[in-house]
Amino acid sequence: MPKTDLRLVACMAVAVLMLQGAAQPARAQTAYATMAPVNDYLMADASAEIALARTAAPPSISDQAEVMVLGRDGYTVAAKGTNGFLCIVERGWGAATTEPEFWNPKVRAPICFNPAAARSFARIYLMKTKLVLAGKSKAQILEASSKALDSKELPALEPGAMCYMMSSQQYLNDEGKSWHPHLMFFVAGDAAKSWGADLPGSPVIAANDPEERVTIMMIWVPKWSDGTPGSAMIH
Repeated sequence: MPKTDLRLVACMAVAVLMLQGAAQPARAQTAYATMAPVNDYLMADASAEIALARTAAPPSISDQAEVMVLGRDGYTVAAKGTNGFLCIVERGWGAATTEPEFWNPKVRAPICFNPAAARSFARIYLMKTKLVLAGKSKAQILEASSKALDSKELPALEPGAMCYMMSSQQYLNDEGKSWHPHLMFFVAGDAAKSWGADLPGSPVIAANDPEERVTIMMIWVPKWSDGTPGSAMIH
């Protein structure tokens, strides 16, 4: 997969995660130019969304995690956890506002944040979600989230923040869909060089995300959360 695709997958989430950017076919630029009806982003069955969210990480982690599901006013806790992890199913607006599939209603990206990320990085996505459901434009979403970061309304990124994206059921974008099982580590600022990311032979793929003020470091893992093999990494 081209490096442009790898970088943009990370920008969903968390995530980043999840998008095609400059490599995306031109049709995506117009197909998702505006927000779809809210119902298109919702899952009808909360229990199905809980189950999908838990596929983000191995059961040894996700079974004890808190799970939130999306409703018309934002995410709410559907299952309490005991280990500090937070599992949710992200939608397309987990990506940067510049991405062509930001409004894609088909995106379903299970992601499980560790405690440090749940307390800090995940808060950005939860805030963006409320702004989206309030009918705000991309420009308004970016302005509001930037102000919240500047004013410390949104907490600073905690050291050690990371997440699992190991669901074989993920739909990251129209081209990638079920991409690769991977882990993502969140590092403040533009930090790719300090991790040796994107160098020949390096297993680390970096995505600088200036909107959320982090670099997302992705590392592929060999298996999906259910233990089935994922695709081999190609350098």
